[in-house]
Amino acid sequence: MTDKLAILLWAATPDQPALCVTPLVHALAARALDAEVEIHFAGPAVRLLVTGVATRLFPTPNHEKSLGDFLDEASAEGVSLLACSMATAAWVEPDEQFLPGCSAAGATAFVARSLDPAWRTLVY
Repeated sequence: MTDKLAILLWAATPDQPALCVTPLVHALAARALDAEVEIHFAGPAVRLLVTGVATRLFPTPNHEKSLGDFLDEASAEGVSLLACSMATAAWVEPDEQFLPGCSAAGATAFVARSLDPAWRTLVY
């Protein structure tokens, strides 16, 4: 059994916070199973990594836990948060900063994970 999971967020974007929480919960569940996990943020989803954006977004009307809380928890559990380089150029302003611990990864990095039999992938 593989213990490596790469998740791609591209359709789960800040304008639909309810769609963003499931991949984060799946990442946390995989970490709870001791899997190595990375989340690749592409397209407008990369905005979730901009400091302050996710903290203002809630996946439910009750506002119990923000997307920022989920991202903080994922990061604290060792999930790698990876911003697509092309998405960053298109969706992130030069004066904006990413959350601490985020790294950059191009489209090729996720494709490589998809082709590597040691990794499983999920796309949202």
